[in-house]
Amino acid sequence: MDLIELLKKQEQLREDYWRNVDYFLSVRLKWRAQMVRHFFHLFPGNSILEIGAGSCQWTREISEANGNRNPICAAVLNKELYEDDRQDSFPENIERIHLDRFPGELKGRCFDFIVGYQLLTDENTGTLLLELKKLLKPGGQILFFDPNPWNPYYKIRRLVSKLFFFLKRDEKNESLNRVDLFSLLSEAGYIKIKILPYDFLFPPIPKMLLWPMQNLSLILENFPYVRNFAGSLLIWGQKPAEENWRRPMSSLVRHDCFKGRLSVVVPSRNEELNIPPLVENLIACYGDYIKEIIIVDDNSRDGTAKMTESLALEDSRIKLIRRSMPNGVGRALRDGFAEVKGDFVLTMDCDFQHLLPELADLFDTVASGADVAIGSRFSRESVLLNYAFTKILANRGFHILANLLLGRHFRDVTNNLKLMRKEVLESIVLEADDFAANAETGLQPILLGFKVEEVPISWINRSVDMGFSSFNLLNTGPNYFIVLFRLVFRKWLGKNIVQCPPAK
Repeated sequence: MDLIELLKKQEQLREDYWRNVDYFLSVRLKWRAQMVRHFFHLFPGNSILEIGAGSCQWTREISEANGNRNPICAAVLNKELYEDDRQDSFPENIERIHLDRFPGELKGRCFDFIVGYQLLTDENTGTLLLELKKLLKPGGQILFFDPNPWNPYYKIRRLVSKLFFFLKRDEKNESLNRVDLFSLLSEAGYIKIKILPYDFLFPPIPKMLLWPMQNLSLILENFPYVRNFAGSLLIWGQKPAEENWRRPMSSLVRHDCFKGRLSVVVPSRNEELNIPPLVENLIACYGDYIKEIIIVDDNSRDGTAKMTESLALEDSRIKLIRRSMPNGVGRALRDGFAEVKGDFVLTMDCDFQHLLPELADLFDTVASGADVAIGSRFSRESVLLNYAFTKILANRGFHILANLLLGRHFRDVTNNLKLMRKEVLESIVLEADDFAANAETGLQPILLGFKVEEVPISWINRSVDMGFSSFNLLNTGPNYFIVLFRLVFRKWLGKNIVQCPPAK
């Protein structure tokens, strides 16, 4: 059987499963669409090819997730699905085509990204990966979601199909395990490969468990060993590009209210390698907004300060603050905030450089009336990868307790990715000297009555080439709870939430 016939079969099997079995489909498609947006860090105009689009339900969700701003080519394999009269009109950014051979009409075209859903099997994967690589631009990426063969439910279905002939499926048409997938991707020439267990919300889990499983799935996906039993595998790879290739950036400026009024505060320690791409990409994406970029060098042992000074000679908006001992994120934030001249303040870390397209949501939120927008790592629309499970437990424990004690609902106020109006900054006082100050910048505005909204973001923890974070859970974790109890104590006693700390 040739490639197109194998893919047509998988597309039809998936459509039948969606129609007859998957009662979580609407939720699942939205999740995976958000995963496409956050995993690729989409810029408007980035082109996407969906292989085996079928009824194009997922196509629509992918398009809506990024405001219908990306050209999407939906390649439908079964002619009956392509000609289905029930198909409504599509947004102008979606192009539907029918493939009766592969690559067919796609030959000679190139895309920034390629996605697929439940298409890869032991029979078609190797050939398909080679063909898809030809359709990718240098540096382009693929993202596929396929059944996880380690999943117990999947194993039971396979066993039943062998025991009962009327449920028997083609045994050659099976999903590949992670080792085989990694080998095939490597042999096809992809780099930076990631194959991760994903999604614990799937039939036969009862519908009544939708809400708890939505919240637990993100934790289970990062739970050592347990995550191997997720329902799906997330499969990602990148086509190699020339040495020193860098992804093109484009302006994401959409709101006049921020133009020339934004101060960016970046606490930095030993970030010599990360400062240049962060500054360059910030200016490329939000240059019209930026009044100043304040790099706070928190006693670095490398060339962070020297690199910042060099960049400042090229752009007067870049400012360096050199700190003396003792060091600490809270101290660095205080020194940076004291120098802010803009009407809006964005706080961020150097390892946020890859998710700059998603910062547009923070600006949209504040432009719509919020006083503070927080980038949330723990919403179901977020992407959380390579995050230590102990940190997840500590973070979730902190937020559950904070929600109960304060009578509010929030999911991730401790992330140092926040956009706030200057009047908020002038109303808060940081007392913590370390990472726990990030909890203060989140909790204090809420308790002071400001309108605080959370925005889903991706969080892919530092890779080796970015260096290592100095965060230490055992040393710093308890201080988050000290911040919480201090604020709760003042609230219950009717005292001012914000009090000036003693001079140090």
